[in-house]
Amino acid sequence: MFFKKQNLNNQQNRTALYKKFQKIGIMTVFFGGISISSGFALEKEGDSSIHTVYHVYSANEYVGMLSDDKKIEQLKQEELEKAASEYEGLPLTIGTELSIVPEKVFSIGTDDEQVLGKLQNMLTVEAEAIGVQIDEETAFYVKDKADFEEVIQELTLQTVTEQELAEFEARQQSTEPIPPLKENETRLANIQFSADIHATEGQTAPEEVRSVQEAMTLLNKGTLEEKKYPVQGGDVLGKIASAHNMSTAKLMELNPGITEDSVLQIGQELNVTVLEPYIEVEAHYESKEIAPIQFKKLTEKDASTFKGEERVKQKGTDGKKSVTHLIRKKNGKVIGKSVAEEHVLEEPVHEVTVVGTKVIPSRGTGSFKWPADGGYVSSQMGKRWGRLHQGIDIARPSSRSIFASDNGVVTDVGRHATYGNRIIITHNNGYKTLYAHLSSIEVKVGQTVPQGSKIGVMGSTGRSTGMHLHFEVFKNGTNINPLSVLR
Repeated sequence: MFFKKQNLNNQQNRTALYKKFQKIGIMTVFFGGISISSGFALEKEGDSSIHTVYHVYSANEYVGMLSDDKKIEQLKQEELEKAASEYEGLPLTIGTELSIVPEKVFSIGTDDEQVLGKLQNMLTVEAEAIGVQIDEETAFYVKDKADFEEVIQELTLQTVTEQELAEFEARQQSTEPIPPLKENETRLANIQFSADIHATEGQTAPEEVRSVQEAMTLLNKGTLEEKKYPVQGGDVLGKIASAHNMSTAKLMELNPGITEDSVLQIGQELNVTVLEPYIEVEAHYESKEIAPIQFKKLTEKDASTFKGEERVKQKGTDGKKSVTHLIRKKNGKVIGKSVAEEHVLEEPVHEVTVVGTKVIPSRGTGSFKWPADGGYVSSQMGKRWGRLHQGIDIARPSSRSIFASDNGVVTDVGRHATYGNRIIITHNNGYKTLYAHLSSIEVKVGQTVPQGSKIGVMGSTGRSTGMHLHFEVFKNGTNINPLSVLR
């Protein structure tokens, strides 16, 4: 009776017993694989009425009592083998923390099958993997250090070429000073990550270990799967963008080929995932080139030379300078360029042109003003009606006044079969102008006329189809297009 009562008390007080054992440090097993020593006094030789049972705890929660602690190790091994067949090549371990407390009893009341079944549901398998830490936070895991190095390599090669990277690494490892840039040389100067990234050993569920390809997708996009939105009736780009908290421009950027003019089809799937890369890589290049220094065009005024005349006193030639640029690239695209260093190799020789400022009323300036009060060109110079039209026609002015296009002397006035009433002004600088179809003439031969002075009134005399001014310009006796000199 005493023994039966004591056995019941042991069953009821197993939690207290576990806590007591914790305090005195008899034995705790974490993650399996550690043998157990009971610490109890050995049974008397031949005393078969005393047995050892094993109380199993997980995180201070009582799981049950086993008759043999080796069954736990066997169960762990089975779970590891099962996981190993699915996750080949990963070092696996049991992640569930178990504590085992042995107890001496006179009778065995264990239910091994039930306890092992409960333990099987509780045991978790973890993989020993490499955590990819970005700014001190673990973003995801890869299989091993080799995969981590491959991820960093692939991430870098999105921005630089293999040759550029190899040359950069060789310069970094060399003890020799980096040679100065050669003319027209470009080389990789620095690789900069937008955040700190490094590897750390850790454990995670095997299904959470990412391949190199998955790791690259996560780093570039921040997600493994992009969310798709099926177009519904009545949808437009702006409405879809607004519903997903983005601009229309961003939505079009996420869906190449879609424009504001695109006709959306019901059921058409649009990508609505705003990508947020975990990390981005910038490549900094330094580039040296020989660039020209353009010469300036300078003018010198000469009061002894007639206005409108000019001559080149000194021809211009470009100079040379050595320019070192700092070029920033991301994903192969230039995102910034600045001048890091600049040295002048040859100074430019500026072009100097002497222009005349001397003005006399009878000599033209070489700059021709519009000869009418507004209006427009109703007929260009060139072939017209089977014959050559030697000037331009100006019609519909604000008023009918006609003006001298430049300074000069009136050398011909009067009636002409074709031109009707006409005026010719000689500008004494190789140019002449002709004004035709006037209704009246207000100047005389030999009269000096300043630029812009009124010389007659627009009309429709001679061979004319309506009121307009026919205007011609001669240079050294040859007709030229008035529009080439009018301002």
